[in-house]
Amino acid sequence: MQEQGQWNRAHGIGLSGLTTSGSVHYNLHAPDLYAQAILCGEAELSGDGALVASTGQHTGRSPKDKFVVRDGNTDAIVWWNANQAMTPEAFERLHADFIAHAASLDLFVQDLVGGADPAHRLPVRVVTELAWHSLFIRNLLIRPETSELDGFVPDMTIIDLPSFRADPARHGTRSETVVAIDLTRMIVLIGGTAYAGEMKKAVFTALNHLLPSRAVMPMHCSANVGPAGDTAIFFGLSGTGKTTLSADPSRTLIGDDEHGWGPDGVFNFEGGCYAKCIRLSAEAEPEIFSASSRFGAVLENVVLDAVTRKPDFDDQTKTENTRSAYPLDFIPNASPTGRAGQPKNIVMLAADAFGVMPPIARLTPAQAMYHFLSGYTAKVAGTERGVTEPAPEFSACFGSPFLPRHPSEYGELLKRLIAEHGVSCWLVNTGWTGGAYGTGKRMPIKATRALLSAALDGSLNGAEFRTDPFFGFAVPVAVPGVDSSAVDPAVLDPRATWADKAAYDRQAKKLVGMFIDNFAKFEDHVDKAVLGAAPRVLEAAE
Repeated sequence: MQEQGQWNRAHGIGLSGLTTSGSVHYNLHAPDLYAQAILCGEAELSGDGALVASTGQHTGRSPKDKFVVRDGNTDAIVWWNANQAMTPEAFERLHADFIAHAASLDLFVQDLVGGADPAHRLPVRVVTELAWHSLFIRNLLIRPETSELDGFVPDMTIIDLPSFRADPARHGTRSETVVAIDLTRMIVLIGGTAYAGEMKKAVFTALNHLLPSRAVMPMHCSANVGPAGDTAIFFGLSGTGKTTLSADPSRTLIGDDEHGWGPDGVFNFEGGCYAKCIRLSAEAEPEIFSASSRFGAVLENVVLDAVTRKPDFDDQTKTENTRSAYPLDFIPNASPTGRAGQPKNIVMLAADAFGVMPPIARLTPAQAMYHFLSGYTAKVAGTERGVTEPAPEFSACFGSPFLPRHPSEYGELLKRLIAEHGVSCWLVNTGWTGGAYGTGKRMPIKATRALLSAALDGSLNGAEFRTDPFFGFAVPVAVPGVDSSAVDPAVLDPRATWADKAAYDRQAKKLVGMFIDNFAKFEDHVDKAVLGAAPRVLEAAE
């Protein structure tokens, strides 16, 4: 459907004064959005039928260009140490300039919902200037029934104009790129970047702001549920395996990235998946590969073969952060409701490039809160500079860039919910074994899946455990019932996999020190039990 001119009055766009002399495309489905994107040269068609787009210079989020309006409502609530403030006056100038910039553009509107639980859903209207962005957000958020669109009233509005350039002097921004969020008026302005993930993360930020006051825990996690109704939550930063490990053919997928945990259980914030697809293969990740190789999927920065136009998922010419965005129902065993009961297990994922962490460890509730607030993984520097030394990444609650409130608020919520529902907690290392990055090897995904299955079905609780001398958590010595072809028993003890045991001790001591240094900022916000769950600096393994 197309409308002209004063379309905000006809459709209640939610932003007074927004008009355009161009065309307005309202709630288009995938076929029409494909046609518009290809006609306008925004994207191209892959040999498998996916829509493939490039995001230009921004191949990931721009956290240094994200701002939250600091006003009377947000001043005492927002964690300003980690959120950049924008004055209401600067936001008003930015808002006015967005409206002026949109006045002659063709625009695409999607009315969508964040949150599968009806009691906590956030109606969102997303206005974009790119057709492929409209398809992206239609894939990622929850699509209301057609009957719900009549009279749709948004509680939040996103205006996404990649061609807009912010003026730092006028708008108080750092550069020409801007992601500005007014949590009082629930307006988001995105300009100067074509990276579509900014839209979905803006919705996540808003839910992270709104839900804690309702005693609902917002989480950067994936989730699935077993045949017996045993829900599992997977926390983890990008590249740790949230999407891969939750897409288990033997379990029902609830969602791959953002969820809430409330009185009625776990619910997905989204209606789709946003999977990293660098080195994606049908053998290792069949469900994600299939979902990314069909009509309706949106591929970001994926290189196509010049002859077959098939995606080359191994090609990182544009970025290592290639992505696939597809509706949740592209996964055969996905939940049609996006909801499940109270969780039985929580898994915290870390891709430990230092090679210190065991493949799996059981956490006490205090240790779970410690590692949740730490939000650890490790990354390796860009090989183009010849640097191979691992670098730690600590992101509070496994999602620091999206937390308007202080991490301790989310940590206390998690602690209470774990106690209330008797949840078992696990730490899983999907990183390196037998040495650090450059010496050791990546943890076999077959082993990770087997150990996870044993944890989720409860059989791992019957194993013999030892106490890790550095981190204090319980590590299985052996895993009864798990095929040794899937899990080499030797891999359970990371120190034993290192040829140089003294080098392991030095590396472990180094990593422990990093944890302690990072956690110093939380020490005044946690109780003695959590402080006592901190790792220890030892001279050597005991």
